[in-house]
Amino acid sequence: MTITPFDVFYEKARQGLDIRSQSELAAILGVHRSAITQAKRKNTVPDAWLVKLGRHFDVDPGWLASTGSGPPVLREAVTAVPRVRARLHAGGGSFETSPEIESYYAFSRAWLRRKGNPEQMVLMDVIGDSMSPVIEEGDTVLVDQSRTEIYAGAIYAVGIDDTVMVKRIEKHPQRLVLISANARYAPVYLQDEEINRVRIIGRVIWICRELG
Repeated sequence: MTITPFDVFYEKARQGLDIRSQSELAAILGVHRSAITQAKRKNTVPDAWLVKLGRHFDVDPGWLASTGSGPPVLREAVTAVPRVRARLHAGGGSFETSPEIESYYAFSRAWLRRKGNPEQMVLMDVIGDSMSPVIEEGDTVLVDQSRTEIYAGAIYAVGIDDTVMVKRIEKHPQRLVLISANARYAPVYLQDEEINRVRIIGRVIWICRELG
């Protein structure tokens, strides 16, 4: 994770984006004014702020994060999607659930909009083989967190208590079924009060796999 000095960030926001005050910056970011004061005191900027401001003004978050000078770098026809530290387990569940941003990947903005809500999309790595051969260990999936309505047979990032995993989901009256693609893993049936432990993080809409 790159540490972005607050003074560099704010000067770019002020000159390049015409943000006239820290109160205006807070309003655009959707945070309290005290959050800006705290970031200034620590002289660091959360990565999520870079993403949100970049999307709001249609500029490259990397330009906001860099210490170099120069005019704003437009995103043009791409959108930067954050890849977070949290891992989705294709198996019993991963306890690595940190939302901390590790990097950004560029996608066609038009393509993302056809798929869902780019503002709510994140990339997550997968560990485990329960979704093989559909999703293999080491794959990276694109999750649209705005799509939490359950459609039978669709693949979702799912949280249960303190773990996160990736599964197909089927919804029945008073019951949810979490289904693995790998036949060695039995379906997980959740019913009654157990359903309240489940949170749908978002729908998996794309899979990236490295070869070799």
